[in-house]
Amino acid sequence: MSKESFERHLVLVGLMGAGKSSAGALCAKRLERKFVDTDHMVEEAAGISVARIFATLGENEFRELERRAVSAASASEVPLVISCGGGVAIDPVNQEALRESGYVVWLDAPIPELAERATRKSGARPLLAEGDPVATLQALSEVRYGAYKAMADLRIDTAGLGVSAVADLIINAFIEGFTG
Repeated sequence: MSKESFERHLVLVGLMGAGKSSAGALCAKRLERKFVDTDHMVEEAAGISVARIFATLGENEFRELERRAVSAASASEVPLVISCGGGVAIDPVNQEALRESGYVVWLDAPIPELAERATRKSGARPLLAEGDPVATLQALSEVRYGAYKAMADLRIDTAGLGVSAVADLIINAFIEGFTG
């Protein structure tokens, strides 16, 4: 991998529950990079949780804050590992910023597994707060999968894998320059 390539951001996208935050934090540690999570950046900017933003300000305001977070992370001159909220990819402005500044890895798994992972923390996922999580994630996947596919340099199936194994796959692909 060229020095220039290694200086790009490592960007993780995918539906909630795919392992972006957990694997991303481990990748950052192993690559000796700073880890940023766009959802956490949004929470810091708003001073309230993502769930409260959705409840009080609405999804449109959340998406605007998210766009600002993506812009700030993408513009960093220091190479980062960026974990993106699940909906980042549906915004063409976000897609362009992330593609231009980094290597994008789409983490994926079967919908039932994503639902099981995403519902482990009660109240943390506003889009899963009501109804059947599997049905909700299926509907989200129908909207988002095309965007993930379009922007990703690589798709990794995380089904049945632990955080360390997912981080290994991401780092190996990153070091190989996504030639596989």
